[in-house]
Amino acid sequence: MPDSIEIVINKAPQNVAAGTTVAVAMMAAGAATRRSVKGEPRAPVCGMGICMECRVTIDGRQHVRSCQVVCQEGMEIETDG
Repeated sequence: MPDSIEIVINKAPQNVAAGTTVAVAMMAAGAATRRSVKGEPRAPVCGMGICMECRVTIDGRQHVRSCQVVCQEGMEIETDG
């Protein structure tokens, strides 16, 4: 298993430690996961998939809870944040 992998967050390449969840990778990159209806940046709250604040698009699949997904090499993550 490699020590680090490369993912893409909002078209920007990021190197993260293997085994990192998407939510943690996004926080480390300073990326908000989405915006509220009032336009405020949102971020993970519960870290266990209940709050739904961490939803992102991963490899074209919308509304994925980023705290529940481990980063994979080449994964493309998009946010509305």
